[in-house]
Amino acid sequence: MANSKSAIKRIQIAERNRLRNKAYKSAVKTLMKRYFTAVETYVAAPTAEGKQQVDAALSKAYSKIDKAVKQGVLHRNNGARKKSRLVGFWKRVGQASQNAPVLEAGSGEAAS
Repeated sequence: MANSKSAIKRIQIAERNRLRNKAYKSAVKTLMKRYFTAVETYVAAPTAEGKQQVDAALSKAYSKIDKAVKQGVLHRNNGARKKSRLVGFWKRVGQASQNAPVLEAGSGEAAS
C-alpha cells in the first residue's frame, strides 16, 4: 500500500485513466466489428440502404479512433493502422464483390 499522500493520489489517477482507456478501447473494437459486419452484410445483399449503413459504421469507427488518439488512449500510429485496416477490408471484400460478374436473370452466363 502507498504510504504518501501523493502516491495514493497517483494510484487513484491511474485507476481513473485505466477505466477511461478501457472504455475507449472497447468502444473502438466494437465499432470496428460493427463495420466488418456491415460490410459483410452489404456484400451478401447489396442495397442502397446497406451502403449507407457501411458508410455510417465507417464514420463512427473513424470518429472514435480519432478521439482515442486525441485523448492519448491510442498511439497515433496505432490509430492510423486501425483506420487502414478498415479501408483495406473494404477494398479486399467490398470492392471485390462489386467487380464480380453479374448474372442476368434466366441465363447461366455472366453479363458483359
